[in-house]
Amino acid sequence: MKKLINIRYFLIGLGMSYFASSCVDLEEEVFSEVTADNFFKTDEEFISALGQAYTSLSGLGNHSGLWSINEIASDEIVVSHKGGDWFDGGVLLQLHQHEFQPDNPFLQNSWNFLFGGINNCNRLIFSFEQLDNPNSPAFIAELRALRALYYYWAMDAFGNVPIVIDFTDEEAPATKSRKEVYDFILSELNEIIPLLPVARDGTTYGRMTKWSALMIRMKLYLNSEVYTGTAQWALAAADASEIINTGPYSLMPSYRDNFVINNSRSTENIFVYPYDKVFARGFNWPMMALHIVSQATFNFTTQPWNGYQTVEEFYNSYVDPAKNPGVQGPVWTGLALTQSTGTIDGRLSNFLVGPQFRADGTTLIDPGVEPTDPTGRNGDPNGPPLTFMPFLNEISPGGLRQAGARIAKYEYERGGTENMSNDFVIFRLSDVILSLAEARFRLGQTTEALALVNQIRARAGNLTPFATLTEENLLAERGREMYVEMTRRQDLIRFKKYGDAWWPFAGMNRPKRVHTPGSFLELFPIPAPQLLANPRLQQNPGYN
Repeated sequence: MKKLINIRYFLIGLGMSYFASSCVDLEEEVFSEVTADNFFKTDEEFISALGQAYTSLSGLGNHSGLWSINEIASDEIVVSHKGGDWFDGGVLLQLHQHEFQPDNPFLQNSWNFLFGGINNCNRLIFSFEQLDNPNSPAFIAELRALRALYYYWAMDAFGNVPIVIDFTDEEAPATKSRKEVYDFILSELNEIIPLLPVARDGTTYGRMTKWSALMIRMKLYLNSEVYTGTAQWALAAADASEIINTGPYSLMPSYRDNFVINNSRSTENIFVYPYDKVFARGFNWPMMALHIVSQATFNFTTQPWNGYQTVEEFYNSYVDPAKNPGVQGPVWTGLALTQSTGTIDGRLSNFLVGPQFRADGTTLIDPGVEPTDPTGRNGDPNGPPLTFMPFLNEISPGGLRQAGARIAKYEYERGGTENMSNDFVIFRLSDVILSLAEARFRLGQTTEALALVNQIRARAGNLTPFATLTEENLLAERGREMYVEMTRRQDLIRFKKYGDAWWPFAGMNRPKRVHTPGSFLELFPIPAPQLLANPRLQQNPGYN
């Protein structure tokens, strides 16, 4: 029964997108006579058209787009330059080191993803508005909610962006301030939230509902001080409380179950993009994160690329008993020559770390491993046997091939392809609970905030409840729970830690750019190709 309803509308939407964009003159009546008189009569026909707007989200789970710029610019993820691999003109180093350049193609890809999605929403809203159909208003509200999500992401990443809502307007749009964009999104959400469906079932799975729209508004309020200069903690708490107390969601008993291949059964996931390895492709994390020879571990049909790694300090926040108290046991740290003792956080399922093996249990060998060096500075201390060590020797040019704990948050399919069938989680209840905890904490309601954080720790497993709550351990808990869910960059900015130094070990040859809270670097530059194409756009301050 997996995804039967939502996959149907995605597939039909994709088909309609194909025919709409084809340059072939299709004269057959079946395609040329789709009009308001013979289409858009039923919910199913509206949903098939809606699929075109939702399929724009397929860019979330692959390399070089919005997810990449958010994660690589944070203290979670790095893609080190490994000899002849992954230099790519320095664009990945720029992101992690906060040396952002307007000509970075990852920024252009992200802009195209965001405004391509907005354009699709505008086009469909315009189409539905032309129909004298009682079904139209509900679906227009849904499209406005999805457009608000794209604008929320655009405002968070780029800050000052154009507001485009009229599909027929041919005039190049001008830049609007971040505050203007914030006010626009908020106004849209306030108007449409009462019009959106509240059910959590097969008809709404993977679609915008009241709850996902409330979560966008909660995020606006949670980050309002960053976006507008005025904090809105009480309003953030109110929206979070409404989702928790009246929404149809509950924490899964197991953290891992939110990310298994068939995670459509999760009672915790509020909004997802339903990927499928055959029909809705593009979720490529095993290719992006795993070593080339990891193909033999999972019997993948395609060889991975050995790119994305977890920053060692971030990984250590799970196993360090001083930062994350709990049950102690064997864990992999540092050079991973032997196991040490640390906290066995149940969310260590987020990582692949330590010695790696073939599917038959035999040791995997890396034929391209660097010369052995017991220090890990100039060569691999583990030698040819593939061992994912948390230690990262440097970011460039000699990053070790086996360095860094690897992303394993989503279950990898044995015998899988380069495309995953797990549904990509965009919004999740545990994020709402931690957001409510933060809002309560900022309002001085520390007892309530502590209880909420300890609720998340209890579900994680093997952890001791916090006795007190501080900004430091609240941010760390958000990091452990929300790893690679595209929240960390935003969290670091809100907690005023985004400009801090990372990788603070001796020998780091490219120190990260350190900057103060409120720096212009908290926004990405407007991509250079967009400025060339539209002279009414203005570059963000600091990048001129």
